[in-house]
Amino acid sequence: MSAKRKEKPAACRRRSDVPDTGNLCEYCNAKCCRYFALPIDLPENYKEFDFVRWYLLHDKAAVFVEGETWYLVVHTKCKNLRDDNLCGIYETRPQICREYSTKKCEFEDDFLYDKYFDLPEQVEEYAQAMLGPRPNADFRTPKPKKN
Repeated sequence: MSAKRKEKPAACRRRSDVPDTGNLCEYCNAKCCRYFALPIDLPENYKEFDFVRWYLLHDKAAVFVEGETWYLVVHTKCKNLRDDNLCGIYETRPQICREYSTKKCEFEDDFLYDKYFDLPEQVEEYAQAMLGPRPNADFRTPKPKKN
């Protein structure tokens, strides 16, 4: 695919605005190629919530929930995404990319998650709301002692 990407004009903010003869990807900012998300186990105790907190201590990581499923999301651009926001290995792209469809893609950028965490403190607050106070420990690092 070597077509030059068209800027997403103000008039093409919705998929219904894309001309019938147009390829949706030619009007898109390639959000689907700028992150990946993997399902994770539902945290059920403080130890498991601490794993989720640990994920969020890393750059460009977040956790979201859709329905009953929790996901670790890593915001990172595909190495093969070209400057025109099209795939540089389109003919040999992985199967997961082949199966992805523009029918349910994030072109409109208006998707809302049931829950979204991007700070470890948010996870701790949620854990305390679900499990009650953390027993015998404070999750925060103590302030340094003054000399």
